[in-house]
Amino acid sequence: MIKAVIFDMDGLLIDSEPFWRISQKNLFSKRGIDLNEHDFESFMGKRIDEVVAIIYSRYPNQAKTQAETAVEIVDGVIKLVQERGLALPGVLKTLETLQKQNYKIGLASSSNLRIIKSVLKKLEIESYFEVVHSAQFEEYGKPHPQIFISTAKMLNISPSECLVLEDSFHGVIAALAANMKCVAIPDVKANNLKRFVIADKVLESMEDFLISDLNN
Repeated sequence: MIKAVIFDMDGLLIDSEPFWRISQKNLFSKRGIDLNEHDFESFMGKRIDEVVAIIYSRYPNQAKTQAETAVEIVDGVIKLVQERGLALPGVLKTLETLQKQNYKIGLASSSNLRIIKSVLKKLEIESYFEVVHSAQFEEYGKPHPQIFISTAKMLNISPSECLVLEDSFHGVIAALAANMKCVAIPDVKANNLKRFVIADKVLESMEDFLISDLNN
């Protein structure tokens, strides 16, 4: 029986994926590096330090360190969150329903904790989450399952009693590898939507999420 629901954040609670793209594109275009849509889709669900490492492997000898570049990108995302951030459809209703029915609620995001706190504050949803965890504190990010395993442990719930809501394919892989049920809500514009068939259920929007989905 499902006792806890673990949410991803970027692209699930808030349409922040464009913010990541804007921040990364702006920074790297100034260095003469043009990132394309295929690049951005491959980055989804990964930690920013992992993304920067990938880019640096292709374009070495950058003037700034990977850590400095990651901080600049995070700063850019936070600025955009504060200026434009809105909760995606169905988010508030889902959180309210889960809380009223006494499900434990956690958040497990690949984003830096500074961004997580910025998003939760902007959307005014901090109070719904019993546990908030960032992959920056794990050795590996998604698609490695450790972030979800750690979040379940922090919630004091067995992984098999958790359901994950995810928008990224890397996140779905991580949730299933953690022995959790997973409902995928991918961007309808994403490439290769058929691959999300590995999730227990695929929805077009969180507005379509039902409590009955938890134990079906």
